[in-house]
Amino acid sequence: MKTATKFAGFAVGIAAVFAAALGIGALVGPTGTTTDPAGHDVHTPDDGEASGDSRPGGLLVTDDGYTLQLEKAPAAGAPLRLRILDENGTPLTRYTTSHDKDLHLIVVRRDLTAFQHVHPVLGTDGAWSVPVDLTRAGDYRVFADFVPEGGENLTLGADLHVAGDYDPRPLPAPAKTATANDYTVTLDGTVTAGAESTVTLSVARDGRPVTDLEPYLGAYGHLVALRGADLAYLHVHPEGRPGDGTTPAGPGITFAMTAPSPGDYRLFLDFRHEGVVRTAEFTVTVPYETRERPVGATGTTAPSTQTPSTVPGRAPGDQHGDHGH
Repeated sequence: MKTATKFAGFAVGIAAVFAAALGIGALVGPTGTTTDPAGHDVHTPDDGEASGDSRPGGLLVTDDGYTLQLEKAPAAGAPLRLRILDENGTPLTRYTTSHDKDLHLIVVRRDLTAFQHVHPVLGTDGAWSVPVDLTRAGDYRVFADFVPEGGENLTLGADLHVAGDYDPRPLPAPAKTATANDYTVTLDGTVTAGAESTVTLSVARDGRPVTDLEPYLGAYGHLVALRGADLAYLHVHPEGRPGDGTTPAGPGITFAMTAPSPGDYRLFLDFRHEGVVRTAEFTVTVPYETRERPVGATGTTAPSTQTPSTVPGRAPGDQHGDHGH
């Protein structure tokens, strides 16, 4: 048999095998991915998982090509200085204004005390500077919340060490009310893990509701949420805006937030009244969901309820008690 004839016969054989395989596949159906909308391998926002917009920030010093560069802790009375560097190491100087500012700087000690929300000034050398209170020693986390021109919102985080005797404090117990001078703020709403929740914080003064709150950063309040175990920074969005004809100037300020996991969180509400910005602080515990689990070999189920760690500020299984140092 000639070579050409051998090749033709081989090709015919291969075609026959391939056709048979197709027939079997048609009978059995696909063994890998599926287009069934109900399939468990298909994830949608309705699955209860946090969306990309609610992904916690502040855990990385570099993200999406940008880096937060802190100068060492300043001497007493000197401003804190920092830069946002692009992927080439060049200081970023063009930003998109968000919540009335080009950059929001959050400074908080690792035990979630000494919270400060400030707005630095950008110098001609591309460095931001702002006075901060670092009179208490310890390790601080510095968050830079900004939108690069033409980009998307980013929150970068870096540690700052202040020398001296460190006196870490336990996270306060969860509570529905907090005080800020002669103001009382009440929290209403339940935060769940992996799904958007709505919370309303209502401001009262000397027992009377405050109905003339003043705009602050484009809203009647600004809320920062930090996860106690690792200080992950959550994106929290206020509902409505001053002057839209529907949003009241108090007493309630409503926010939408997504907790990415169970555990303890610390909320910091900034609000302005009579020209002064005040901060109310809350601890919120996000519980584990109650799920059914199999017991024995008979297929019966029993409820299993898990609770987060009882150590303030710690995630389950993380019991070192040193707030992540």
